[in-house]
Amino acid sequence: MADYYTNRESRADRHGLPSNYRYSEADSKGRRSVVPIPDSSSPVTKSKPVEDEKYAEIRKKNAESRFVTDVTLIYTELENLLLSKHEDYGPSNIANAPGGALNGLRVRMHDKLARINNLIDTNKNPEHESLEDSFKDMANYAIIGLLVLRDKWDK
Repeated sequence: MADYYTNRESRADRHGLPSNYRYSEADSKGRRSVVPIPDSSSPVTKSKPVEDEKYAEIRKKNAESRFVTDVTLIYTELENLLLSKHEDYGPSNIANAPGGALNGLRVRMHDKLARINNLIDTNKNPEHESLEDSFKDMANYAIIGLLVLRDKWDK
């Protein structure tokens, strides 16, 4: 597990995780969050990742950008949610969907989009799942779709 989290930290550094943020200790399920460092003088252990030069230059140019920081924090939040749900559901609910994994994802994404459209069009305050929750699920379904297309999703 240590290598996995070291790689996550390296990836976050590449995406511009500010030096005043760090990863929390893993909870009982191995999930970690990005949290502020109370004392901004505390060092954050960083490894030197190998990066594509184009993206390295973009990150360097935008290192202090609030957008880069916000994107990094949201990616980490989505990652934690995806890993947690994957632990709860396992891979078979996608892999064994009627019509195949991509069809199962298409149905789930269609349902989420219908929910998003309904909430926006009716301006309703949802009872069970917020608009933000629906967008998070859509983003993670897209990631799962990429994993399926790249044959990286467990069967």
